[in-house]
Amino acid sequence: MENAVPSAVPSNVTPLREGDGAYRTPPHNSEAEQALLGAILVNNAAFHRVAEFLLPEHFAEGVHGRIYAAIAKLIERGQLASPVTLKGLFDQDGALAEIGGAQYLARLAACAGVIINAEDYGRTIHDLYLRRQLITIGEDTVNDAYNYDLDLTAAAQIEQAEKKLFDLAISGQYEGGFRAFTQALAAAITMAETAFKRSGRTTGVSTGFADLDKLLGGLHPSDLVVLAGRPSMGKTALATNIGFNAAKAYRPTRTAGGKLAAEDGAVVGFFSLEMSAEQLATRVLSEESGVASDRIRRGDVSHNDFGKFVQASQKLASVPLFIDDTPALSIAGLRIRARRLMRQQGLGLVIVDYLQLLRGSGDNAENRVQEISEITRGLKALAKELNVPVLALSQLSRAVEQREDKRPMLADLRESGSIEQDADVVMFVFREEYYLSRGEPMRRPEESDEKFNERYARWQQRLEDVHGTGEVIVAKQRHGPIGKVTLRFEGETTKFDNFVRADHLPDERF
Repeated sequence: MENAVPSAVPSNVTPLREGDGAYRTPPHNSEAEQALLGAILVNNAAFHRVAEFLLPEHFAEGVHGRIYAAIAKLIERGQLASPVTLKGLFDQDGALAEIGGAQYLARLAACAGVIINAEDYGRTIHDLYLRRQLITIGEDTVNDAYNYDLDLTAAAQIEQAEKKLFDLAISGQYEGGFRAFTQALAAAITMAETAFKRSGRTTGVSTGFADLDKLLGGLHPSDLVVLAGRPSMGKTALATNIGFNAAKAYRPTRTAGGKLAAEDGAVVGFFSLEMSAEQLATRVLSEESGVASDRIRRGDVSHNDFGKFVQASQKLASVPLFIDDTPALSIAGLRIRARRLMRQQGLGLVIVDYLQLLRGSGDNAENRVQEISEITRGLKALAKELNVPVLALSQLSRAVEQREDKRPMLADLRESGSIEQDADVVMFVFREEYYLSRGEPMRRPEESDEKFNERYARWQQRLEDVHGTGEVIVAKQRHGPIGKVTLRFEGETTKFDNFVRADHLPDERF
C-alpha cells in the first residue's frame, strides 16, 4: 500500500528493548485497520459486523480510532458514513490534516477489504489490542514489584495484577448475543430431563433438605441465592449443611462431548470470610461424628469419640468441599479464585459467608451502599459466568429486634436494597426458640398468681413446641412460590436436618 500510514511504531505505545539491543514494537496491524475502515466506508453494513465488540480505543493508530468513532457516530444517527460526509471532520481537525486530510479517506476506501472479511479484520484488531494491554499489565506488575512500598504488600500487588487480568479477560469476551429460541428450549428440556432422572426432586443442586428442595427445586445454575438472618440464628450452620450435603452427594459423569459433569450433588467452593477453615472443618466433623462441636474445641473427648472421628474422617476424605478462609477478600479476588477452582476441579456450587465481609474495588469504599451494590452485582455476574448457583450469606439490620414478631422481612436486609434486587432467591433462617428461651416471663406488678401462671404455662408450651426446630422463610423466588419450611436443629452439633412431625412418625410397637 503505497499511501498507507507508516506502521513502524504506533503513536500511543512505547517500544520495548530486546536483549540484543533491537527494539520491539507492540503488536499492531495498520493494514488490517485500514482494510476494515475502508470496508466500512465503502459499505456501512460492515460496521454492524464489528460494532458489538470493537471500540475506538482498540485501534493501535490513534488516528484510525478517531475515524472509527466518527463513522460510528454517523451510522448510529442513521446517516451515511462516507469520505464525502466525513470531509468536514478532516478539514477542521489539524491532526487529521497532517496525514493528508480528506484525501486520506479516499485512499482508505481504495484499499478496502471485502465486507465478508470485516469481522476477521475486527477480531484481529481486538486481539492485538488485548496483547498490548497484556504488555502494559506486565510492565506495571514488574515496576510495582521493584518499587518497594510498605503500604502495598506483595500479596496486595498480586491481587491487583489478578484483578487487571480478570477485567481484561471480561473485556475480551465478545461472544454471546442472541440465541435462537430453539436452543434455549432444548436447554430447558435437558434441565427437565435431569429432574425426571432424579425422580422429579430437583432441577438444580439439592440442598439435602426434602421440603426445601420441594419449594425451591434445588439451587439453580446462574442463580444468586441470599441466605440472611440475625446472629445466632444458624446462617453459617445451614450454609455448611447445604454445602456438605451437596458435596457428599456428588456423583461425576461424562457428557456426550467428553466433559466432566455432575450427575448429582456438586463440587463446592466455600469462601469463609468469618470463620477459619479449621473451625469450619470442626463443624463438619461434629455434624458427621455426632460429637458436640464445643467439646471438640475444648478437647473434651473420650476414646470412643476418637473412634467416631476416624470413621467420620474416612467418609469425609473424598468429599469435594474446598474452603478458602482468606479474610477481607475482594469481590474481584473471589471471582478469580472461583474461576480457577472451576478450571482445576470443576465447580457446581459457590458459598460465601458472608457478603458484608467482602470488599469492593476500593472506589466505593467510602459509600457502603454502593460497595454492597457492587458486591451483589459481582456475585450475580459470577453465577451467570460460571453457570453455577451462588449461595451468599447476609446479615440483617437490628430492626428485627425492635419488633414483637422477630421473623425477618425483605426490608430488614442490611445496608442495601440491591441485595433484594439482584438476588434470585432470598431466604431467612429463623429460630423462635432462641428468642423464647431468652424471654422468660416475669411477674408484672399487681398481676395475680392465676394470670401469671397462665401466661407462664403458655410460654412453656410454646417453647416446648418450637424446641429443636428452625424455620427457613423463602421471601423471594423468581422461579416459584414463596413459603416457609420447618427444619430440625441440633444445637450441640450445629446441624439442621429434615423435620418430621409427630403425626408422621411410625407407630411405636412394644
